[in-house]
Amino acid sequence: MATTEELSNHIEAVVLPLGVELDELTLTKAGNRRVLDVVIDSDEAIDLDRLAEISRAVSESLDESDIMGTAPYVMEVGTRGVGRPLTKPAHWRRNVGRIVKLSGDAVNAAGRIVSFEDPTVVVNIKGQPRKFDINTISRAVIDVEFSRQGDDK
Repeated sequence: MATTEELSNHIEAVVLPLGVELDELTLTKAGNRRVLDVVIDSDEAIDLDRLAEISRAVSESLDESDIMGTAPYVMEVGTRGVGRPLTKPAHWRRNVGRIVKLSGDAVNAAGRIVSFEDPTVVVNIKGQPRKFDINTISRAVIDVEFSRQGDDK
């Protein structure tokens, strides 16, 4: 059976030509089966049809190879969603304009991401733009926003 790094390289080679990147991959045991959780991300929105296309491509590629070995497994392919922490520069770049909850030594607040130029993020907190080095932020999660002030309703 392949290592997580080998699986990541294999799946990345499948999804990159489809215009998405492999964001995270985990392989866990669930009883007598394994669960392969594949999380993808993209600069463009990924709808359900596109997600199904990507899932089929990954599944076919795994079936055609012996990288997963012979033990049964279940594969789940999904997108990052709003609940996952921002951990990579691409996460910050893709979320400019959205509200983020920040925590760390330098800040414990929420505000709108105004701009990002690695490693500096500018967040508007209570009307004041504040700059942070993303490496000093312990945790950052996008906050769900159902309507934005100034948006057409």
